[in-house]
Amino acid sequence: MIYTVTVNPALDYVLQLPEVKDGETNRSSDTQFLAGGKGINVSQILNQLGVDNTAWGFVGGFTGEELIRQLNVKKISSDFVRISDDTRVNVKIHAQEETEINAAGPDITDQEVAAFKSRLDDLEAGDVVVLSGSLAPSLPTDFYESLLPLIREKGAEFVVDTTGEALLRTLKFNPLVIKPNHHELADLFDTSFSSTADMLEAAKKLQKLGAQNVMISMAGEGAYLVTADHVYHANAATGTAVNSVGAGDSMIAGFVGTWFEKHDAAEGLRVGSACGGATAFTEDIAVKSQIDAVLPQIKIDVVE
Repeated sequence: MIYTVTVNPALDYVLQLPEVKDGETNRSSDTQFLAGGKGINVSQILNQLGVDNTAWGFVGGFTGEELIRQLNVKKISSDFVRISDDTRVNVKIHAQEETEINAAGPDITDQEVAAFKSRLDDLEAGDVVVLSGSLAPSLPTDFYESLLPLIREKGAEFVVDTTGEALLRTLKFNPLVIKPNHHELADLFDTSFSSTADMLEAAKKLQKLGAQNVMISMAGEGAYLVTADHVYHANAATGTAVNSVGAGDSMIAGFVGTWFEKHDAAEGLRVGSACGGATAFTEDIAVKSQIDAVLPQIKIDVVE
């Protein structure tokens, strides 16, 4: 089983209107609620790929009930810990410009954290846990890191979608894959790259520090994957980018879902690149038909 973790999900309240006039009453032409969160995005893509998964995290209040209802509509299996505080609501205003107002998130008690950690008792060897998204303000900054020994003790794999020092601290636990973009990779070593060879050398350093696979996203220049045996490159799909939200989550989902079923990292790069591109070309998380349309465009070359 693949488990996706969204500890601070949100009910996104999306309002559409031609323009926002400051200081006046504005009336939207369309509104909708959507379940939001990076782990939830990963679950959506896994569902489109037909890969079994369960969404974990914390939900509470009437907003949490609506978030669960939204997941049920999308046939996303979930097992969230119910908390006493309310799941946050994020407001997304689509007008002449896109404006977001994101809430910080609920207070989560020690007892609720303990209930979540008990979920890890169900893990088995071969499972994969994908941890992504912001932390609720009441959680310690090392919350994700604190889960990794528990995950590894069960023989399960994990992915943490994070950057900077927080990413480096996960490496000693041997993450299945990490996915910095080329700017984030340079920042990790406080440098800049003058060539692709320099960039790949930095990725190999992360592998020596413990990462099993290092995937480097490069927008229009495609993506690289450094594995234990080879370095692969995937070209970027051709299309009009209309949405950057969720593209990285989609790429991780494509890689993890493919690896989980086939244990083929190069094919994971191909499917992950297609999923990321398909989401970038649509206003929401991509569906199977959109992924299938992009997939033939992605070619994998062996660099080393």
